[in-house]
Amino acid sequence: MGAVLSKRRKRKTGVGEVKVVESCMVIPSEETPRRGLWLSPLDLMLINRGHTPTVYFYRSDSGATVEHFFDVARMKVAMAKALVAFYPLAGRLGVGVHGRAEIDCSGQGALFVVARSGLTVDDFRSFRPSPELRKLFVPCVQHDSPSVMCAVQVTFLKCGGVALGTAMHHVAADAISAFHFFQTWSAISRDPSAAQNPPVVHDRTLLRARSPPFVHPDAISVFCPKLNLSDLSGPIVSETFDISKDQVAALKRACAGDSGRVSTFCALSAHVWRCVCVARRLPPDATTRLTFPASVRRSLRPPLPAGYFGNGIIWLGAAGKVRDITSSENLSSVTGRIAGAVRRMDDELVRSAIDYFELTLVETDGQPAPAGCMPETELRVISWLGMPVYDVDFGWGKPLAMVRAESERAGFVYLMDGGQGGGGVRVHICTEAEILSDFQRLLYAKL
Repeated sequence: MGAVLSKRRKRKTGVGEVKVVESCMVIPSEETPRRGLWLSPLDLMLINRGHTPTVYFYRSDSGATVEHFFDVARMKVAMAKALVAFYPLAGRLGVGVHGRAEIDCSGQGALFVVARSGLTVDDFRSFRPSPELRKLFVPCVQHDSPSVMCAVQVTFLKCGGVALGTAMHHVAADAISAFHFFQTWSAISRDPSAAQNPPVVHDRTLLRARSPPFVHPDAISVFCPKLNLSDLSGPIVSETFDISKDQVAALKRACAGDSGRVSTFCALSAHVWRCVCVARRLPPDATTRLTFPASVRRSLRPPLPAGYFGNGIIWLGAAGKVRDITSSENLSSVTGRIAGAVRRMDDELVRSAIDYFELTLVETDGQPAPAGCMPETELRVISWLGMPVYDVDFGWGKPLAMVRAESERAGFVYLMDGGQGGGGVRVHICTEAEILSDFQRLLYAKL
């Protein structure tokens, strides 16, 4: 399955420690293509984002013995089979003959770590992102060279539960593709004969720039190619807030206005945007902007194949004067601004975005993005709503919760389904400590 790399390492944090008992590379169970995988402009714009850290928490099924709950050997066999179809995840970040970054697909393997801890699932019942959560449960691969594309850590907890930490390089996959892999891996663990559904497609030239590249003049007003950063001005905190199914329904009714219907994403994004603006006490005449990733998969003509594996997102934006965003009578209008940006994403906009990134492409060495936070007038909302987060069932039950292990930076918000089919939404926010109390009060004030 792979050579053992190291054993018996400890990681300590202020909340506890884990002991690594095994670390090895899992390689594909069958021969896979050996080649350099060309990366699209939408991949390369994310190359310095590094690895996306997530943690799944599982409680022990009373019907499973300790020896069989999260059987490591079974999980390794299943991963080896899954890596046949998802072979770029067994590769490494490399450089092609023309100096353009690529994934070196040579079957080197995905990192698989096994650890034990005296902590319990209940020690993390708030499921709040934190540096400690990442240090404890997510394999440390951000400094490896060449970069591993995928790493996982199975940590057996004192309570009998398991924390499954994952680190997938963003140049390899966006959230849709990442969850496709984890769904497939877990499905094979449940049933070794499980088919790839949908079939995986690795043709990233589907997102190649046009020749010659052309950026439509209207495109820049909708998509937001750059991440604006400012210096940290004080303590930063991450917190999680749960919005119930009934609260979500009430908010959507308030946001609908004359349109009659509004998406959960648009309603919650509008509400959070307004709450942050008020909590930050922004000047009424200032211009504030909300940005968010949107999948290009169905906007292209023809659409990308359902199993396209890679990055298929661009960043869209909506803006307005603070007084217009924070007006108590204007929530449906704020929602409309966000929905309007979504509606404007069509084939030409996506192609213009791809061409823009190709024209402005600056090769990097894959080092982490610079430190800093979003300017106080900006907010970035990342939605994992509707993603198959809770389908990652290896045969011992669905996860109790899944969380991004650590927030990227202040000014980022993540929206996720509350889990277990409850219909609620979990809001993860990373923001200035001084506004958190006001934000919480405003978030729930009219729900």
